[in-house]
Amino acid sequence: MIDLHKLIDDHGVVGAQVAVLHNGEVVDMAAGVLNNVTGEKVTPDSIFQIGSITKVWTATLVQELVNEGLLDLDRPVRDVLPEFALADEQAARVITPRHLLTHTAGFEGDLFHDTGNGDDMLEKYLERMADARQVTPPGELFSYCNSGFVVLGRIVEVLRGKPFTVVLRERLIDGLGLRTAAARHCEYAARSCATGHLGKVLKPAEQLMTAGDAPAGSVLAMSARDLMEFVRMHLGTSAFDAMRESQVAQPDFGQRGSQGLGWMLQEYPNGLTGVGHDGGTLGFRADLRVIPEAGLAVAVLTNGGRTLALLDAVHEQVLGDLAGITPPAFPTPPASPVPIDVERVVGVYRSAGLETHLTEGDGGRVEVRYVPLDHIWADLADDEEREYTGLRDDALISVEKVGAHHQVIVLGGRDEQDRVKWLHWGRAALRV
Repeated sequence: MIDLHKLIDDHGVVGAQVAVLHNGEVVDMAAGVLNNVTGEKVTPDSIFQIGSITKVWTATLVQELVNEGLLDLDRPVRDVLPEFALADEQAARVITPRHLLTHTAGFEGDLFHDTGNGDDMLEKYLERMADARQVTPPGELFSYCNSGFVVLGRIVEVLRGKPFTVVLRERLIDGLGLRTAAARHCEYAARSCATGHLGKVLKPAEQLMTAGDAPAGSVLAMSARDLMEFVRMHLGTSAFDAMRESQVAQPDFGQRGSQGLGWMLQEYPNGLTGVGHDGGTLGFRADLRVIPEAGLAVAVLTNGGRTLALLDAVHEQVLGDLAGITPPAFPTPPASPVPIDVERVVGVYRSAGLETHLTEGDGGRVEVRYVPLDHIWADLADDEEREYTGLRDDALISVEKVGAHHQVIVLGGRDEQDRVKWLHWGRAALRV
């Protein structure tokens, strides 16, 4: 049995919930506090933001449309949303819902537009996407794209004739009988709600992310037990099996993974394939791992602190004790690093909201620093300069751990001067 109280003390985590689904039964636990100023205790009924795990919920609503014959994933988005526009008109004409579900549409992915919290917030969001630049051609490369899931949310509400949050509540939250889930910020007040915590000296976050990003993961909150009921639905029917099929390979960050329709897939050393998703909002980190063949799932919801180390400890114990599954190992710097062609690597690379600065370091290494370009990334980004060394010909790895793991940056393409054209840390960032 997990000693969650000890784990949050060991890793300096403010509060946490864990829920485990195994052979049809759910066990959950809670520890820590909702807010480190008020000291209110976390209970199993408390709610935490689940962040980008919401994308699997949005994808589920999309898959229901497909199952009912109302949507073709391989027809252009403009079949449903004629007003869909981007800076690159040719890309806007050909992008499909499948591109959006698999993060391969190629346009800027982190457009945190504040469009209010009314029923028209997604419609307004699409209007503001008209100048979103194209980073890579549609279908060419996986690059994490929050904005694409907002477009999917708009598709859902147009085809259902109701606001996205209403569809989410009617078809999934109320449909599954979930007691705690909140689909809008205004619903938090009626629940025992955790506060996210930020900073090296952890303090309650002073803001929430914008509601217009709700289909991508800025709002949905619930208990870990309610999240398990959503997983139980997925494992109990074949209606959503297509969502767990691999669609596109992810860049090689040192663990073998691919992208399904909403779900992310990961290969385990035991020969099993798991699906899951994680999520991060301002001061919250959530993680969901599902091993369908083992009838096993684990959800961890946290609200600040050294959360990655806690996640690793929970995964290792739950997967090992209940199914004999060893989580995939994270990469570490090689004893003999691959030489870095520094002149071709150094430069400034930009993605929406964030610049990545690579400069020459000592001993053939590279210094990496992230520079936020908006207030959201100012809270989310780690802005410390860190040393990276060569992992492969096409990848760098941090010398020291970033959080609980060594971070991998993949290098790709060549510009007209034979320099690295883009780098990838989950998002593709173009040299500027």
